[in-house]
Amino acid sequence: MKSRESLIRLKRFQVDEKRRSVVQIETMIAEFDRMAGDLDRQIAQEQERVGIHDVTHFAYPTFAKAAMQRRDNLVASADELRQQLEQAQEELAEAVEELKRFELLDEREQERARGAIAAAEQVELDEIGQRQARG
Repeated sequence: MKSRESLIRLKRFQVDEKRRSVVQIETMIAEFDRMAGDLDRQIAQEQERVGIHDVTHFAYPTFAKAAMQRRDNLVASADELRQQLEQAQEELAEAVEELKRFELLDEREQERARGAIAAAEQVELDEIGQRQARG
């Protein structure tokens, strides 16, 4: 019984860790998306300021080119994180299912134990009733 309880605690811990991992990845994706959006706005402002929107133009602002590269890197990183998020969500779902199986087994075992105790108590009560009926 103790080992099953320990195993359930371990499974709960694993589920919590996987949940934290999912949340952390989601947070990072949101932050990268926010940063990429900020860079998009800065690029647009710089293009408006200098009046050049063609990236291939010889006088296109260096700041805008560098910001585009940073934005592209952030978008690529966010895309990679989305793949990791998918994997982490699958692992979380598997861990939750495994935890449910162990909890269900434990619940069934406890129900059996309660049933055995109730049956033993009923036998005892029946014996007391028989003694009183004879006596």
